[in-house]
Amino acid sequence: MGFHQGLSGESYDRKYSNKALLQRIWDYAKPYKKVLTRIILIVLISAAIGAVPPVLVSRILDSNAGLEAPFSSFLLLVGAVILIELLGYVSYYLLKRMMVRVVGNTIRDLTVDAFSASVRQDLSFHDKFASGRIVSRITTDSDDFAMLIRLTTDVVSSAVQSIVVAIILLRTEWRLASVLLAFIPIVVLVVASYRKLARRVTTTGMRAMANVNATIKETISGISIAKNFRQEEAIYKEFLESNHGSFNVNVRRGFVLSIVFPTMRTLSGIAIALLVYFGALTVNQGLITAGAWYMFLLSSDRFLMPILSITSYWTQVQTGLSAAERIFALIDSEHSVVQKETTQTPKITGKIDFNDLHFSYIPGVPILDGFDLHIKPGENVAIVGHTGAGKSSLARLVTRFYEFQEGELLIDDIDIRRYDLTELRMQMGIVNQVPFLFEGTIEENIRFAQPDISREDILRLASTIGNGDWLETFSHGLDTQVGERGAHISMGQRQLVALMRVLVHQPAIFILDEATASIDPFTEQQIQQALNLILKRSTSILIAHRLSTVKSADRIIVLDHGKILEEGTHEQLMATSGHYASLYNTYFRHQSLQYVEEAGELLKKTA
Repeated sequence: MGFHQGLSGESYDRKYSNKALLQRIWDYAKPYKKVLTRIILIVLISAAIGAVPPVLVSRILDSNAGLEAPFSSFLLLVGAVILIELLGYVSYYLLKRMMVRVVGNTIRDLTVDAFSASVRQDLSFHDKFASGRIVSRITTDSDDFAMLIRLTTDVVSSAVQSIVVAIILLRTEWRLASVLLAFIPIVVLVVASYRKLARRVTTTGMRAMANVNATIKETISGISIAKNFRQEEAIYKEFLESNHGSFNVNVRRGFVLSIVFPTMRTLSGIAIALLVYFGALTVNQGLITAGAWYMFLLSSDRFLMPILSITSYWTQVQTGLSAAERIFALIDSEHSVVQKETTQTPKITGKIDFNDLHFSYIPGVPILDGFDLHIKPGENVAIVGHTGAGKSSLARLVTRFYEFQEGELLIDDIDIRRYDLTELRMQMGIVNQVPFLFEGTIEENIRFAQPDISREDILRLASTIGNGDWLETFSHGLDTQVGERGAHISMGQRQLVALMRVLVHQPAIFILDEATASIDPFTEQQIQQALNLILKRSTSILIAHRLSTVKSADRIIVLDHGKILEEGTHEQLMATSGHYASLYNTYFRHQSLQYVEEAGELLKKTA
């Protein structure tokens, strides 16, 4: 059921170096350089403010203020420390306020690009990859990426504070400062050895979460089928299995990511112990004053804690980098449809030529092999054949949802790969086998491809189909809410709305992958009327399942395994008693009036 798709990632995933990732991240942050400059300035001020209190206290101690100064000196000292901390609070508030704006803008831009890349992808891409996993990259991974940007500010702030404190300590007593500075290479070594492992478990955890999202989406989308077959418990168990798998993966990820901070905390404790020991020796030897030693002890926490913060942030940084890698992989994923050149697309007449065309979904398994078909402008061609004959593949190639491998596909004697893809599809109308409607009203769905059409024009066109009686079958006419995927209306009504959507669009080329669902005669008559209005104005390829649609075509093409077996009108093909006649007796005959009358007579005789 597509619930368990593994943790190996998608075929379009790729590896980026840290340098490449950081460059891409900077490209998104670059438009906000002015704000970033102010942020850096505030970071420097915050770091300086954070380093002042220990220095101030040590100076007071060394000046013997503790023994000789009046009580007012202590009040002054307390007031100065409070003022400094208040300034630190203000700077921190301003920093976070500006970061919220930068992070929000950056994530907005990234999400727009990721969504745009997904929308621009070929249909083959969406057929191959689960939509839930794509959604996970655009939403969940974007949140993780936002965390990376926020943490970057915290890391920079911590690093600057450590640098400022280190400079002060070096100027005070370089020997004691060296004890703390010796801690840095050890930290770098631990973090460097930990980086690859952290990135790997983080990426695996994200893939596991994407699987859960895909499971939820697929389950909710197919909930009606599950209820029809009383399989709620089964899909619940499938979800539990998927969710439990994600739980196990992410618990292991949490264990790995939780190692680094305790390790750094232990090393920090060792460094402070050494500082206390060597500090006592230097005081006894008169190399530094007691106040300076106190400043070292007080500042060591302000020096080491930012470094510890950086190491603890590092686990989350890996999460953010992994998220960035997955999002950029989606944005950079290659398109299967090949564009030879992009030229302005004139108004097309609808002449279509397949010349020695070869196409396959899977290499080595041909669907069309040396296929030839020529359709005149304005001609209505019905394509019939058994399942797997290649009918839908023809429609997908004309609409450029898929790319053929060899041969030619010409529209108006021009290679289809030379047309601007957007402009070409603007002159095409497509109705799929299961008409898709967006949640909203009937009117909103009809005007989807032609937003500028007026309500009056929609009503005028609607009245040409059965005098507009079909609109009266909706509870609120054009204002009727169709529900998600059109769930609140019948299949026949969905088809009528989908055909109206094409009718107002007035395409030069019309593709119909006709549904096989049983529809009452009244609705079928109206569907045929709407269909005839479209057929009069366009070149049409009809993947037909209804006898009325087949008989209305100018020419019928009989396909079998990508080859044309027969072609002609309904009467011509029935006269040959060939493959079409066999298809007719299998699929279409029971829809004919003659069959219904014969069945009625037989029923009377047996009664």
